[in-house]
Amino acid sequence: MKAPFIALALALVASAAQAQAPATQPVLPRPPVKTPIPIAPAFVPPKEGIDPNELAVNVANRSTPVLCAEKDNVELTFTSPLVRQFRIQSVHPAYIGTINIDRYAPDFTSCDMSQDPVYRSNSNERRITFWETPDFWLTGYVYPSFWRPANVPVRVGNREERGLHMVQLWMKFRERAEEVLVFYPPDGYWRARPLPYADMRWTAYGSSFLVGPVEIQDRPIVALKSISLDPETMTFTLEFTRGGSAKIKIDTIDQERILLETTLSADIPKDLPFASMRSMYATEFNSDVARVAWRQKGVEAWGEAPIMTYKGGPATEIWAGRVVPSIHNKSAPDMVFSHFRNKPAP
Repeated sequence: MKAPFIALALALVASAAQAQAPATQPVLPRPPVKTPIPIAPAFVPPKEGIDPNELAVNVANRSTPVLCAEKDNVELTFTSPLVRQFRIQSVHPAYIGTINIDRYAPDFTSCDMSQDPVYRSNSNERRITFWETPDFWLTGYVYPSFWRPANVPVRVGNREERGLHMVQLWMKFRERAEEVLVFYPPDGYWRARPLPYADMRWTAYGSSFLVGPVEIQDRPIVALKSISLDPETMTFTLEFTRGGSAKIKIDTIDQERILLETTLSADIPKDLPFASMRSMYATEFNSDVARVAWRQKGVEAWGEAPIMTYKGGPATEIWAGRVVPSIHNKSAPDMVFSHFRNKPAP
């Protein structure tokens, strides 16, 4: 008869202890951090059809053969007096899922950089983070020297920095920092890359691009008066020394691509290319870009050619990349230029 009494006593003790314990507070969900760009949304292939009003721009291939794998000998320029908006995409190569071990070390075989111009910096080498949120931050670098003087102001809100040779945009992804965009204020060069594919921890940069009136000063450049970032819309505004301006809005970043919507002002010079892509090609197996594919308005098929034999011409869309893995920057993305329009999209 003792067992029932013992069980009853234990139950009463437990009930009394529970009554004296402080009430637990419910765990409230953490409010989401608002960002202007969805963080790594699931990739959905675009389903839009061909725009009947799309423009064809003139693409000129100014590529020249070289032995050095560290020189940008590939150059595609885009010219049209009508274009006011277009898209730039950086897309993982078709073979990205086959990469087990990446290769990204520079190859200076057969390279002679001794004649490159050098401008010494007026300040000490340094790194600064001059804008950040929980998910994005902007970091600038000052180097001991660069091939052009560094005097272009870079602004975010009320803060302005001068003398920067390189600026990186970083993004938080999978609890680590990923560099998704880089630009060089002294010469107007940009590079972009998607978030690492699948379970990869890192992917390489590859081709560069220029937005604005492209001119030759030892090499192709865009002379900038200023660069500013609007954090609310993640839009960069470029003011050009030769007149006019452009806006580069980061529209999409995911594990397949980064998409930049680019808008040109009406007063941008019409006698110069409005954009250019720079890259390198030594051989098919040692390159960042080896082939191109393009669409022409009204033609029901893509054209394809090796980069060094592509003759250029009118195109409404052009892809530049690789279909065979290279020993140089194996994971570097392909580039796509498309959606050329004569007025900004709503």
